[in-house]
Amino acid sequence: MLEKLNKKAPYQLNTVNEEIAMEIKILADSENALLKRREVRFQVDHKQTGNTPPRLEVRKALATELKLNSDLVFIKKFKTKTGTNTAIGIANVYDSSEQAKLIEPEYIVKRNIPPEKPKEEEIKG
Repeated sequence: MLEKLNKKAPYQLNTVNEEIAMEIKILADSENALLKRREVRFQVDHKQTGNTPPRLEVRKALATELKLNSDLVFIKKFKTKTGTNTAIGIANVYDSSEQAKLIEPEYIVKRNIPPEKPKEEEIKG
């Protein structure tokens, strides 16, 4: 677990509109046995795009860095420092999605789930 600290990983993620390039660096990774989760503090360098990358893209990249399924990763806080192209974030990584739904507040779970596309029936009706 300690070998992952201070490790940079470049990511090229493709979205519908543009390609997002970012580097993720794990700053701290600690185990919380009581809540059955890992608490990860990370840094994202997004110099190529200039804009803060979307939360869902960062979630996928962080899950890839940790070699886990993105359904188990919940980004709790993610904010770019003023005047820089560096964002600092906090994420909780659970052993199971059921455990995450028991502990994480509902608004955090909703933030980390991709929005659903509206069905054609709902649009017509």
